[in-house]
Amino acid sequence: MDAASLLPVLALNVQPDDFVLDLCAAPGGKTLALLQTGACGHLAANDVSTSRTKRLYQILNSYVPKNVRETVRVTSYDGRDWAELEGGTFHKVLVDVPCTTDRHSVMETDNNIFHRRRTKERQMLPMLQLQLLMAGILATKPGGDVVYSTCSLSPLQNEYVIERAIEIAETQFNITTHAEDLSHFRTLFQDTFSFSSDCRLGELVLPHLTANFGPMYFCKLRRA
Repeated sequence: MDAASLLPVLALNVQPDDFVLDLCAAPGGKTLALLQTGACGHLAANDVSTSRTKRLYQILNSYVPKNVRETVRVTSYDGRDWAELEGGTFHKVLVDVPCTTDRHSVMETDNNIFHRRRTKERQMLPMLQLQLLMAGILATKPGGDVVYSTCSLSPLQNEYVIERAIEIAETQFNITTHAEDLSHFRTLFQDTFSFSSDCRLGELVLPHLTANFGPMYFCKLRRA
């Protein structure tokens, strides 16, 4: 697991007895990290892929004590529909969306999302990401937090999705959200990660020769 993958979990800042939703949980690295905070009162770990949730079950059974597993509910719903299932329920929501996984795409040729045959799928990613983020916002209690994350360098998958979600939440659902300042992460981890200086919203960890982590984009929204 890339060390930068822990940053969205830290940004969520889970507090004791919080009800937490991991909307796109598989393969389970961030789910484990959420449980390692020791603060989740209840954790709903969801992924649309049943094969990936089977892997998630295996990871939970391998690494998580039974008494902690009893606080976890694993489901395989389409995350875009979550608001219809349990809207306004959670204190904290992690939306770690499917993306172009830029590091893997550079390294791998098999089933690469930048292959010509997957052009349509790649072009539709920002819409899918927006729909998942909107579901996360609607699943959050008033006063709750949503952390959106990708492992992409693309502003179309990062800041633009955030800006559009804030606009839609306000105009279509009368929900006010605002992006939190996460610049303190730069100070805390200046010796570990290389941060982009160009992000309008949230933070972006850039792979660097002396700090080969990321890319990892994360942004925190507070629902009013």
